[in-house]
Amino acid sequence: MRVSSQGVTVVALLADPDAPTEIAQRMARVLPARLAEKSDKGRRFDVRVVSEPFTAGTEDPPTLMRRILERKGAENWDIVVALTDLPLHSHGRKLVVDLDHEHGLALLSLPPLGGLRLQTRTRQAVEEAVLSLANPRATGAGDSRSGQPLGRFVSPLAPIHQAHVAEGETADLRYVVSGPRGYLRMLGGMVRANRPWRLVPGLSKALAAALATGAIATVNSTVWSLAGSLSVPRLVIAMVGSVALMIGWLIVDASLWHRPTEASPEERKRAALYNASTVVTVGIGVLVCYAGLLVINLLWALFILNDRVFASMTRTPLDATGYWTLSWFVASVATVGGALGSGLESDEAIRAAAFSKREQERRDALEDDEGE
Repeated sequence: MRVSSQGVTVVALLADPDAPTEIAQRMARVLPARLAEKSDKGRRFDVRVVSEPFTAGTEDPPTLMRRILERKGAENWDIVVALTDLPLHSHGRKLVVDLDHEHGLALLSLPPLGGLRLQTRTRQAVEEAVLSLANPRATGAGDSRSGQPLGRFVSPLAPIHQAHVAEGETADLRYVVSGPRGYLRMLGGMVRANRPWRLVPGLSKALAAALATGAIATVNSTVWSLAGSLSVPRLVIAMVGSVALMIGWLIVDASLWHRPTEASPEERKRAALYNASTVVTVGIGVLVCYAGLLVINLLWALFILNDRVFASMTRTPLDATGYWTLSWFVASVATVGGALGSGLESDEAIRAAAFSKREQERRDALEDDEGE
């Protein structure tokens, strides 16, 4: 690996758009000082963030590493760490990071780092990768390829372990996740990358329809009687059914369901992982909407209902339990109304909830760049 003159190592964080770019930009503020502190020989680091789509999930890591190497050759960079929020696979295993010490390259997939403390875990992984690439351990005459394990990047409790690199591949050090814990960690990271909280404002028309439905249902005497006659298990069933209907409608209406492009087992597993992350992401967004509807309906009921009128129509007193039961049932009814209203939303409002959509966008962007 070449090192720039004047003792400054130029590190490029090549980040996919959206979440990887945001993480890289926050990381770049503290990374030079942290790297200089941990590096030997008083080396200084110049960290640069480059945001551009460089990967599509259907490509294998060796192809991506070659593309990153070509990008590095066109710039005055010493080390390149590529960050992507797309899950990467290698020989049926879920890739975390690939390192090529000879050329100063690292490819890091964010989802296997999990959904919690993502910024910290990413910074630790990037620090370890850069220090490893900047100080390779010679393994032979003229060979700077190193198989030295990374340090704090892998904790004893993390389902991340070093994996064998096949002969002929560019990388010389690889980490993967495996097993049920690795799958759950990958799923959590994919949901985190989808940023489900952004789904709520994107459903403005659906929420407007749900609020209108809830406002009307709250003052309907038939709804009062139905809510008072329902037991807790039935209220739970109504809630689960309405939420499931909303989730299913959003996925079908926006064409978020990912179908395997090949008949291979690996592609089917990849499609299942994509679809699981989409369902969880949309489910979180819908549950947040449901909780908001429940609170708004409760406040509306407290403001508008008259206990004497309610008692005369239902022959039951309007106490705290009555307010809660009515608001709970109305939230389920309103969610069904919101599902119908979600048909008015554009696909752009919820397409970020599916990895397949982002992958297709980046693949199209790569094809356009190659065409130019």
